[in-house]
Amino acid sequence: MKLLQVADAVRYERMTTNEIRESFLADELAIPGSLELRYIDLDRTVVGFAVPASGALELPCPAELRAEFFCQRRELGILNVGGPGVVTIDGTEFALDKLDCLYAGRGSKQVTFASKSADTPAAFYLLSYPAHAEWPTAMVKFADLKPVELGALETCNHRKIYKAIHLEGIRSCQLVMGFTLLEPGSNWNTMPPHTHMRRSEVYMYFDVDAGHRVLHLMGPATSTKHLVVANHEVAISPGWSIHAGVGTKSYGFCWGMGGENQRYDDMDALTIADLR
Repeated sequence: MKLLQVADAVRYERMTTNEIRESFLADELAIPGSLELRYIDLDRTVVGFAVPASGALELPCPAELRAEFFCQRRELGILNVGGPGVVTIDGTEFALDKLDCLYAGRGSKQVTFASKSADTPAAFYLLSYPAHAEWPTAMVKFADLKPVELGALETCNHRKIYKAIHLEGIRSCQLVMGFTLLEPGSNWNTMPPHTHMRRSEVYMYFDVDAGHRVLHLMGPATSTKHLVVANHEVAISPGWSIHAGVGTKSYGFCWGMGGENQRYDDMDALTIADLR
């Protein structure tokens, strides 16, 4: 499990492109037949991917966690962005199709991931935060999520927001998780931008075609920089940084947060005219 140490707002101003990518981007995660994890020092976030091929993959407990099992002191959100698969938590199987979401609460001892077909493997995105309370394991199907529709084609940001793990949905200790799908012809996300110092956030981009990219904007509103992000890569957003982006084609992204509270609407709004 690779450690990512996020730079502060002072060092950020002087960083090169490569230094920004090393500090604020988790890549090379979705590898067929592998389970990859990254530990981010910001709010002790863990992100990763499990892409099972011919056999099942078991969630390890890396030595860096100093735990007996991964979820001994953690909770875990799982979003399938690939083919049909099965997640087994302590002997109970959960069948996840694309965009189904599963929550594994603190105390879940054994978690394994499998694809129903090696030809169309599942791609399980993993997002974990420390947890001081136990909430039951639960799953929500994509068909049962009720989207919030925002934006318009005129502003190139017509999108649907799906909340999965939140105060009115699957309950958790601190994890908030969902995803946004852009409509064809739209490519701007999260505009107007915002920050929220009470929580950090990570964006995992998916359904980004191989020949396309997303330009993820970050930094203070008056000093923005960008990350060029490919499919299944994760952009890390501290509380002082905006998180917005534009792609060369419509795409989806999974947003996840951990921190002081779980209020989805807890944000400090900015206007597009504030950006520099």
